[in-house]
Amino acid sequence: MKRDKQFILGARLVSMLFTPFYLPFIGMAALFLFSYLNMFPWNYKLQVLFMVYLFTILLPTLLIHLYRRYQGWTLIELGHRERRMVPYVLSILCYFTCIYIMDHLHMPHFMRSIVIAALVVQIVCALINVWWKISTHTAAIGGVGGAIFSFSLYLGFNPVWWLCLVFLIAGLLGTCRMILRQHSLLQVVVGFWVGFLCAAVAILFM
Repeated sequence: MKRDKQFILGARLVSMLFTPFYLPFIGMAALFLFSYLNMFPWNYKLQVLFMVYLFTILLPTLLIHLYRRYQGWTLIELGHRERRMVPYVLSILCYFTCIYIMDHLHMPHFMRSIVIAALVVQIVCALINVWWKISTHTAAIGGVGGAIFSFSLYLGFNPVWWLCLVFLIAGLLGTCRMILRQHSLLQVVVGFWVGFLCAAVAILFM
């Protein structure tokens, strides 16, 4: 019994650490470190990262938390398929706002494409959720994999080791979501590949 509680606590911590909203922030940080965008001043890069963090992590998380408290639901109850649509809409609106501001400020396309890819992942997951529950946690880490694959084609680097790391994290995260009984194996696997393909297509063709 004690070991089971430890597994559940560990699964919750991993799920919190790899929140579905981190894709744009991690992608932007990677661009600033590994692409020509690293020539920008640190002050500018920190301002952009703060803006992306505000609209793609902090605001969606806060709004969904307030919505859950207003409804009187636990995190487990919020995870029911029919109750996930409002959180999807809240996060999609925040992502749209971030893209609008970035476009208004005439930021480079590579920077906008990261948030656009994350938005596409959110929209596709929301549409699938109308009929079937899908894991947004593994969709997010799948989106990271898709973004790495796409940028490796643009920037000409070998993505193998990075993709290996993504697959390891995805396996850990998917296992944790199943331990918490939030998703089945099929839901976490489909979530990963939906995220991977949506992010790759969005960055390469949008």
